[in-house]
Amino acid sequence: MTSAMRKWLFVFFVPAMLALPVCLFHAPAVQAQAITKGASGLPLPRFASLKAQRLNLRVGPGTNYAVSWLYTRPGLPVEIVQEYDNWRRIRDVDGTEGWVYHSLLSGQRTAVAAPWMRDKGDEVYVNMREEAQTNAKIVARLQPGVIVDIDECTGEWCHASINAASGWLSQNEIWGAYPGEAFK
Repeated sequence: MTSAMRKWLFVFFVPAMLALPVCLFHAPAVQAQAITKGASGLPLPRFASLKAQRLNLRVGPGTNYAVSWLYTRPGLPVEIVQEYDNWRRIRDVDGTEGWVYHSLLSGQRTAVAAPWMRDKGDEVYVNMREEAQTNAKIVARLQPGVIVDIDECTGEWCHASINAASGWLSQNEIWGAYPGEAFK
């Protein structure tokens, strides 16, 4: 290796190598400042529900992108994980992700009762209770996968309704509210 080549290596690579620890040191600070609000000004991620009777899930944020899934169940809870203009990237209870137009979503909160127990058999239920206590009277037994409307969560319990029944569900037994999330 000639001295000119060594000088070139020293001039270009040594400063880059010295800067690398600085970049790595500052990377967590940049990551900690990650955007937690979308284009709408609302927090990300957040839960919503499907409003439309028929809703196309697209592979990208626009009508020119292919449809990857068709939802036919209004009220299904979804998690909004990203926003681009008027488009929302959503994730459903099964982990399917894609883009939908914002007006096809509702702020009405819904939840799915213990979807992770759907294949456990007919003898598995989620108990809806009269009060937000584990020893309170059971007012309904919900099969896993049943969708309920929720209007309030305390961080441990959510007040839910389905048909004529209403009561409290443990927040650990639903998909549609984050652990510890409280709202009215």
